[in-house]
Amino acid sequence: MEHIFIGIDVAKDHLDVHVRPSGEAFRIAHDEPGLAALLPRLRALTPHLIVLEATGGYEVPLAAGLASAGLPVAVVNPRQIRDFARATGRRAKTDALDAHVIALFAEAIRPTARPVPDAQAQALGELMARRRQLVDMLGAELNRRRLLRDRRLQRQLDAHIAWLEEALRRLDHDLTTLVRSTPIWREADDLLRSVPGIGPVTACTLIAELPELGHLDRRRIAALAGLAPFARDSGTFRGRRLIAGGRAPVRRVLYMATLAAIKYNPVIRLFHQRLVGAGRPAKVAITAAMRKLLTILNAMLRDRRPWQPA
Repeated sequence: MEHIFIGIDVAKDHLDVHVRPSGEAFRIAHDEPGLAALLPRLRALTPHLIVLEATGGYEVPLAAGLASAGLPVAVVNPRQIRDFARATGRRAKTDALDAHVIALFAEAIRPTARPVPDAQAQALGELMARRRQLVDMLGAELNRRRLLRDRRLQRQLDAHIAWLEEALRRLDHDLTTLVRSTPIWREADDLLRSVPGIGPVTACTLIAELPELGHLDRRRIAALAGLAPFARDSGTFRGRRLIAGGRAPVRRVLYMATLAAIKYNPVIRLFHQRLVGAGRPAKVAITAAMRKLLTILNAMLRDRRPWQPA
């Protein structure tokens, strides 16, 4: 039986759809009537996979609608599509051509269709994204404040810094309330925060940004977080192993949590000391400790067991 693969290029006002291998292509309005007309049309094709690019939020209603209709959908990183297009010699770019490339990518690569986050998970993700924005703005304003000499401008920045700090406190309260209101998230939060070095921000970030935690093996979860070392070998040359890609927000909070764990978590502290004693560079030792901590957290959520120092 011939498998059907569909690529959809998502724009603010319209959707370009390309079907493989038939080559059928069409455009439809990106609004409620358009989505209502699109779903039965796609369902009639019985596709093996539908692929969309992550476009900063425009793809969310479409992905949710496709998933609700029981259609297999995968939302992929735009960089993967761009790399695929370059590798296949496709340089021209229009919305229709993008949909064609996405359909070819779906047919050739066949990324795994994953469940679309429900409304509550989306709300948690938006809260975490807003928290990162507030932290970035607060850091930028604090840096500017240190450079100012004009008293009037200093007072203005002081007022804005105070507003940002209060907004951050309110948002942290909202995050905690949302996580504690859901039994599954509350259990995960309790398990994660039982580990020395894991605080509320790290726990919330892992729950929101790494929902696969506890459901994958240690190698795949490390790759998702961008902590899996990649080989750089060619012939007799053996290059240094480097980490790359993955989910940057997860890696950032794990870095800070690992620095705390090196001080206060006996297991991570001994592991880190052993690597440093063996002559490993500081950054290599910290990265390995991050991967060790993530592996422990993954096993704890998988087995539903709290922190056990032994």
